[in-house]
Amino acid sequence: MQDSTERQPADDRAFGARTGFLASMFPGAAAVADPFAAEQPAAAGADGLDEAVAEHGRAAELTHRRTAAVRADQDRLADLLRRLALPVSAMDFESQLRSYEPRPYPAGSPDPAADREPSWADFAPAELVVTDPEAAAPSRLLDSGFQRELAKARLAHQRALREWRAERASAADPAEAAARLAHEQAEQARARAVQEYNDSLEECRRAYRQVEPAAVESLLERALAAAEAATPDLPAACRAVFRPLTRTAVLDLDLPPLGLVPSLDGYRLTPDGEIAPVPRTPGDRAADYLRLVSRLALRALQAADAVDTDGILAGVVLNGWLREPDARCLLSVDADRDALARTRFVADPAADVDEAEPGVYADAEQDEALLRLRELSAAVSPDPYARIGVQPCATAGAAVPAVADLSPTEFAALVRELFTRGGLADWSVLLRGPSGLVATGSGAPDSALPGRWVVCASRRPGPVGEAEVRTLAEAVAEESAGNGLWLTAGDFTEEALDLVSTEEFRRIHLADGAGFRSLAETHLGLPLSVGTE
Repeated sequence: MQDSTERQPADDRAFGARTGFLASMFPGAAAVADPFAAEQPAAAGADGLDEAVAEHGRAAELTHRRTAAVRADQDRLADLLRRLALPVSAMDFESQLRSYEPRPYPAGSPDPAADREPSWADFAPAELVVTDPEAAAPSRLLDSGFQRELAKARLAHQRALREWRAERASAADPAEAAARLAHEQAEQARARAVQEYNDSLEECRRAYRQVEPAAVESLLERALAAAEAATPDLPAACRAVFRPLTRTAVLDLDLPPLGLVPSLDGYRLTPDGEIAPVPRTPGDRAADYLRLVSRLALRALQAADAVDTDGILAGVVLNGWLREPDARCLLSVDADRDALARTRFVADPAADVDEAEPGVYADAEQDEALLRLRELSAAVSPDPYARIGVQPCATAGAAVPAVADLSPTEFAALVRELFTRGGLADWSVLLRGPSGLVATGSGAPDSALPGRWVVCASRRPGPVGEAEVRTLAEAVAEESAGNGLWLTAGDFTEEALDLVSTEEFRRIHLADGAGFRSLAETHLGLPLSVGTE
């Protein structure tokens, strides 16, 4: 039987011959198309359509997967923000103390009663009870019942002795004794290690209360490391430097990379079938990053404040650094102890409000954590993704820094300490800024600074001119003070020096960098470094 595929060419030739015959006999028959020729292009078109639909489905599936990955990154960021708002545990000395609880030997500790040799007194029969007091006490040795009880008791005592000696013999196994001895030695080592650790912690507490920098820094960094461990998926190392000069801790916080915040909202499929990314607006992305770093800064401040249970710190300076590719400070906070005590560090992530109007950072400016930093007069980068930095309030340099390296809070505390020890009481700051302060104080009649004074203290290295001295004289008149003093880490111009030598300005006194250093050595005993050096 001939195969159908072999007959098909012959059938096609026969059909072609018939079609040609019909075309020659009937001209209209030329419009009749070959049915096989018509079916082939239609089938090819259907296959192409199916392939296009399949390609579109694959592109849609890939778009969905990529969008899901972006949404997962956004969910991880939201979870980080939530966990960063949780309170941290205070790592003070009490919480770090360890306790020792002995662990029993795995085979069970021996029972003291079972370890004692059986005594005859435990088995001896009771004395015969006398019911009639006037009757003579009978002799129990002549009582047959007593004799039976006595024999039975002796047998029980001998049996208990044999069992006890057998147990003692089995307990004398050398391997068992060695294991028990090793366990006891390990327990003694554990107890000794706990005691040594607690002793070292007490020594650290003593050094901390004596304001030794190494002890204060060690305590701060333990607290900061414990706070960082709460979010192991977000490394944010924070180093601490304590300056005994102003009793201020300077914290350097490493901020997370900018790429941690997703830059896309997802992906979409274009009419041409291409997969196109959907970028986020710059304002939304910057708002998320500012929320993140604000919570990190609040957490570090909370850890430092909570661990200082003895009130050693007079203030804290925190700088947030973006390290790569070049180090830039994006956030800086300078807060004294009173400001920290007034601040509620735990932020509520649900307190974020929606953006009221379009504009970069509009949403971030309403973030609770950022608002609390603003209350602490924090300086925050206006555009982190443009890498616009801020000036650090202070740098974690030497333990005895130069005056120009102090934060505004540190400088104000230093000047207050300097003049209160010099005799000025009722110290009141009228104005304070990055360059210095204006304050008033009163001295006793027999002190080195008698009467009411207006003090202007400047830490800028540039010279103080005639106009500034005239401004001080006006402040003295407005405050009804008797004298004015301008203290600067720099020097004065010739015009300013000539002005105070006149009779009109004789109540105005000037102290340059050398005088600043001399006052610090006299009243504070500090080798202060000033800007003129």
